[in-house]
Amino acid sequence: MKLLVRNLARTLTEAELKALFERFGDVSDCTLVMDEHSGESKGFGFVEMPSYDKARKAMFTLNGKLVERKPIKIRQAD
Repeated sequence: MKLLVRNLARTLTEAELKALFERFGDVSDCTLVMDEHSGESKGFGFVEMPSYDKARKAMFTLNGKLVERKPIKIRQAD
């Protein structure tokens, strides 16, 4: 299941985002969307987990949680 994760702190790294979701199961892909001009994070990314059930658990548990003082928003990616 591919998840869209929004409202991320610009300082959060891909490794930190991946580690956040790995508490719930395997993460097959994790990508932060970067601004091509500044090289900084745009504040959102994608996490893909092979287990649908574990991805849903991560989504419902982490949605709205504070990560670096920002409430993250998570939904299933289209």
